[in-house]
Amino acid sequence: MEISIKVIVQDVFPGIEKLVSVAFSTFVAKPVGEEKIHLKPVTLLTEQDHVEHNLASERRKVRLHHEGTFKNLMKENRRFDDPICDEEEGMVPTSGTSVQSIELVLPPHANHHGNTFGGQIMAWMETVATISASRLCRAHPLLKSVDMFKFRGPSTVGDRLVFNAIVNNTFQTCVEVGVRVEAFDCQEWSKGQGRHINSAFLIYNAVDDKEELVTFPRIKPMSKDDLRRYHGAIVRKRIRLGRKYVISHKEEVPLCVHWDISNQVALSNASVEALNNLAARSGWEVTSAVEKIKIYTLEEHDILSVWVEKHVERPAHVTYHLLSDFTKRPLWDPHYVSCEVIDWVSEADQIYYITCPVVNGDKPKDLVVLVSRRRPLKDGDTYTVAMKSVILPSVPPSPQYIRSEIICAGFLIHATDSSSCTVSYFNQISASISPYFAGNLGGWSKSIEETAASCIQFIENATDDGLINRF
Repeated sequence: MEISIKVIVQDVFPGIEKLVSVAFSTFVAKPVGEEKIHLKPVTLLTEQDHVEHNLASERRKVRLHHEGTFKNLMKENRRFDDPICDEEEGMVPTSGTSVQSIELVLPPHANHHGNTFGGQIMAWMETVATISASRLCRAHPLLKSVDMFKFRGPSTVGDRLVFNAIVNNTFQTCVEVGVRVEAFDCQEWSKGQGRHINSAFLIYNAVDDKEELVTFPRIKPMSKDDLRRYHGAIVRKRIRLGRKYVISHKEEVPLCVHWDISNQVALSNASVEALNNLAARSGWEVTSAVEKIKIYTLEEHDILSVWVEKHVERPAHVTYHLLSDFTKRPLWDPHYVSCEVIDWVSEADQIYYITCPVVNGDKPKDLVVLVSRRRPLKDGDTYTVAMKSVILPSVPPSPQYIRSEIICAGFLIHATDSSSCTVSYFNQISASISPYFAGNLGGWSKSIEETAASCIQFIENATDDGLINRF
């Protein structure tokens, strides 16, 4: 069974409540004999009950596929450059963050069966992980989240518990610490052979005196085990990003603006500027690299953005001509069922109505977007195709679709030489379109790579007049 836990703090004087943390714990009923205990289904009374029940099913799928997904992504991650060879000033050796602690399980630490309380083990694990993280910054680390406490076996009163913590990797303003717990009874202690009873990965932030997030130094793996943990942290971060929309299930707050022809220039320029600002942000991290395609992610204040970089063997101006005509997008992008112009505002700006396929058994989605195109002022500059959702009274939401939103997205096309270019696609992911990206980021889908490969094939096989020669 899955139990959801919410911790809320209340300030009794103003009566203000604040959500502190959310967790999901999985329990099994221990049978007396050999047969498994089958639990009765939960009775769903309200619409919210049904929503939570469906989300729990999605989380279970993620958990069941976690091991296989992790192994596959670890194989893929080996294609990245070896971080040991990527020297950087200020890197901290992994060994400098290693911490060990030993605790003796006493009667107050255990239940009436003599088994150690799970919460007590978790508290000890957090303590040793916090010490490990603190060795990277001159501040007290703050626990941000926990990636799966896994109880592999019990411990009892009289056992010695050995906690080993080490920093696996750092990601700009957060750090992952791995903790392994082994239990020893007296006989096992004398032989030096313990039982692996628990593992967890804890993610920390740290703030300075101005309450601003501290940037952690990079970690330098020193051994094969260090390198395995280094890559494992990258994979777990990718899986966390993928499953995030399932766990949070945030309601989307509409951000798109009403289309106003009198304010066309300002709206168009704002969309182009937002795309360029997104591309210029620091902190992008590679999550996948295959042949001509690289995928980067950026997470800022719970806002996730994706950058897909493609190398195309066609001139930049031809690529721009093909990608800026969104009526052709369904030819190569399976996330677009149809795309039609509903308002040709000017040569630089068009408004499109887009329909998308069904995902996760829900209704199909639709979008109304402003596409703003900019040619470079001089040779060597970048071609720009920016997208942003707008509200158009003539195209109201339809009961057959879920009206979705693009906050900021588009293409930046830069010539590498006279016959090839680099295409960078950016998307600041909104809650409504995150299901289309989540499976890929989580590692159980290759939809982004497949779409990028289809885009490359479309561009390279198109004739100069934009017609498909062979596809």
